Amino acid sequence: MDTIAPKTPATLPFAAWQAMAPAAAAQEVQRRMAALPADLRAAALAWVRPEQALAGELAAADPKQPLSGVPYLLKDLFDLAGVPTKAGSTFLDQARGLPGQDGALPRRLRELGAACAGKTHLVEFAAGLFGDNAHYGDCPHPFFTGRLSGGSSSGSAALVAAGVAPLAIGSDTGGSVRLPAAFCGLYGFRLTPHGEFIRDAMPLAPSLDTAGWFTANAADLLAANAALVGPSRQSKEPRGCFLPAGELGIPFDPATAKACDRAAADLSKPAGRDTTAALLASWTGAIEAYTVTALHEAHAVHRDWLAPYHEHYEPGSWQRFSDGGRYQPEQLAKAAATFAAVRTTFRRFFADYDYLILPASPFPALRKADCTPEARKHILTLTTPASLGGLPVLTIPVALPSGLTTGLQVIVPTADSAVVPWILKR
Repeated sequence: MDTIAPKTPATLPFAAWQAMAPAAAAQEVQRRMAALPADLRAAALAWVRPEQALAGELAAADPKQPLSGVPYLLKDLFDLAGVPTKAGSTFLDQARGLPGQDGALPRRLRELGAACAGKTHLVEFAAGLFGDNAHYGDCPHPFFTGRLSGGSSSGSAALVAAGVAPLAIGSDTGGSVRLPAAFCGLYGFRLTPHGEFIRDAMPLAPSLDTAGWFTANAADLLAANAALVGPSRQSKEPRGCFLPAGELGIPFDPATAKACDRAAADLSKPAGRDTTAALLASWTGAIEAYTVTALHEAHAVHRDWLAPYHEHYEPGSWQRFSDGGRYQPEQLAKAAATFAAVRTTFRRFFADYDYLILPASPFPALRKADCTPEARKHILTLTTPASLGGLPVLTIPVALPSGLTTGLQVIVPTADSAVVPWILKR
């Protein structure tokens, strides 16, 4: 039986925060942080802006900007001037020093009127999906004690769900926005690799890393996207399809499969036989290609730190990053060929369709004992296609009879696709 966590304050939309005086909003953020269960607070909060400083940031915002008065939380991969960036580790600030300036994404958020209330913990160096961290504690689900929030953007997702702030920034390499959004019942959006908002963040695998964000409701995600992405492209009534859970070749929790298929059917029709076959054929080998590429690139990022900071890494992270330097040219070439095949198939798909819907997870939030290599493989079966495709993804929550949640991935060809507001307004 699941144990329900102590009640957290209700989430407030952007408009409610924007209606508060700056000092009142800063005080409310602090109150909500203080109300968190101790284990969630420790596992999710990496740094907190002092109340008076946050009030000043909120007061300094241009009231004409669309996000004026909105407090947000920042995944601790993104730099803030003078604040340590640790990326879920204990040593990154020693290896790199303190940032001298804000990263591109927090800088843009300040220009839009938002104020950073704090930084959030993550899976060490963003290399994981479950929300576990040996240094700061595994990030618990905000509502179901004994289950995890999902990761790697664990703190960001858990704290938006817990009502601490209405917006949080994450990143997504292999599902790190999509999975915690599904587990925590949030709306999420991931951008594309090499974009301006991710280029100066601490990388995991630069060719796969994307920036993203979470909100608790559709209207707020619509507002965040309008501000950060810009106006959507005009189009006719969008045309999309979905792949039913039973077509995806992995075991699903029955309630999750049923709920995902039902929610997807409200937004599109099932993909035809030829479309399904073409997509699934191109995704053969996607997990292997993703793993080889991500770890090879992670090794390049960490190569100079692996020896001097060996004892400071989580052992599993150190081993995976070390192993990433041992891939042979033929393995890298095979991975590159799979990337190319996936991208070619998606280009053909988007010549006929505007969006593709897949489940975001084959089960709801997991207990630690269920966070196994098999569970990781089943998640990556769903998330690696868009990752290899380098595509933006909208995640929308799907409620389950148990009170837990899953989600749908809505994969689109461009971040400014008109599909995103079309779905959010529905």
